[in-house]
Amino acid sequence: MSPAQDDIPGANLTANHKCGIQEWAAHGIAGRGILLDFASWAEANGVVAPPFAATNITFAQLRAVAKHQGLDLRRNVDGGDIRIGDILFVRSGFGKAYAALTAAERIALAAAPPGYIGVDQSAEMTAWIHDSYFAAVAGDQPGFESWPALGPLTLHEQVLSFWGIGLGEFFDLERLAQLCEKRKKWTFFVTSAPFNVDRGIASWANAIAIL
Repeated sequence: MSPAQDDIPGANLTANHKCGIQEWAAHGIAGRGILLDFASWAEANGVVAPPFAATNITFAQLRAVAKHQGLDLRRNVDGGDIRIGDILFVRSGFGKAYAALTAAERIALAAAPPGYIGVDQSAEMTAWIHDSYFAAVAGDQPGFESWPALGPLTLHEQVLSFWGIGLGEFFDLERLAQLCEKRKKWTFFVTSAPFNVDRGIASWANAIAIL
């Protein structure tokens, strides 16, 4: 049974353990990962994509990235390469850019109004993520989606709360992207062992990609 509103805030002392990271820790996460390397595609095609601003990665751009990598973003039942239960990774370039900052630059960035690159919150993007039946989505940036959000709903609300899909942030995708490019293979086996935190809302991913 899905959690009700009172299960979470504990109104009338009804808070319980139906919703928490311990449920994922009990069995872990394992499946086929698929990487869309937006950062490399943007660099190769002269697309300006500032990582520390609300830069939107559109679905049209992801389609172009996929085409460049030899992938079809339709579901496999429709003749594409996306399978039910796939785990989507989008490399935005935020991780590489952040790693290149000095300590002083990182402090200044943390003190500035939040803004970072990510996939947009358009109806097209939302529908594709939903209809692809991903088990989880993740990126190398703070929130997977761009921020500040453009629309009334964020992907966090829809992906996590409405659909129960895992959402990963701050993944180190640099070495993975290099290996995928070298082998011209953009799918791989991925495992994640979240920490067993009772009623926790997040965890280190403890993820491993095996190519």
